[in-house]
Amino acid sequence: MSDANPLGTLTPLDATACCGDGCCDDAATAEITHAQLDSITAAVQHRYGNLAENAADRAADPSRRGASDAFYTEDQRAAITSEAAGASAGCGNPVGIADARPGETVLDLGSGGGIDCFLAAREVGDDGFVIGIDMTPRMIELSRKNAADLQTGNIVFKLGRIESIPQPDNTVDLVISNCVIALSEDKDRVFSEVLRILKPGGRFVISDMVTDSPLPEEVRASATEWVACVGGAAVMSEYLGLIADTGFTGIEVLSDEPSRPNATDWQSSLKNLTLRAFKPVE
Repeated sequence: MSDANPLGTLTPLDATACCGDGCCDDAATAEITHAQLDSITAAVQHRYGNLAENAADRAADPSRRGASDAFYTEDQRAAITSEAAGASAGCGNPVGIADARPGETVLDLGSGGGIDCFLAAREVGDDGFVIGIDMTPRMIELSRKNAADLQTGNIVFKLGRIESIPQPDNTVDLVISNCVIALSEDKDRVFSEVLRILKPGGRFVISDMVTDSPLPEEVRASATEWVACVGGAAVMSEYLGLIADTGFTGIEVLSDEPSRPNATDWQSSLKNLTLRAFKPVE
């Protein structure tokens, strides 16, 4: 492995661990000023914290078919821990089509139990690095445990927000994310952060929840729908426009599938979108 280490420093979990459903008044939270996002953030942390705690039980229960079963191959599932699979809650498999290359630095937004990080680590090899970012302390604890169990040496998991990514400018070759940006009300800020940390010519491949048409107001106001990646889902045309307005080029929709194909109400507009885009070469 190269002596140049772009992984950066870690924030100790006990320094910013969430103290309950209504807390998280640390510096990272203070940067997000929208009042609704504060309450949504607490709901998201509560939901995904519980998911982390129950990952092993979820993986062991054959009746609870998770995202890892729906979107990942048998070979990919065999390369991770059962707890990483049990904690998976994505809407696609971005790393499966991201073409991560040996020696690259990859950063995963909302890394959860680490499933996409561990798969990316196989692709970049010993000369590459993988960085997972998640805002839920219990998910960070789980992903670090999974990394220890898998004896990975080229991955680091950091506690942080996707609206304020703890990573220096121009240090990442590839950003991936799996149904996480829909959880943010500050999507323009997220895309600006991705642009900042990517090297010129770098790319991102993300899967996310979008819609064909605006969601009903009561859905957008529901914390339950927000933590399910639904309440914050943007209209697809606006989502793609926001990426272009941020400054990305070569935007390409890689897949675009109905999320709930049997629905007949507003849920019929939900889509699982996977796309790729590039930071311009300066």
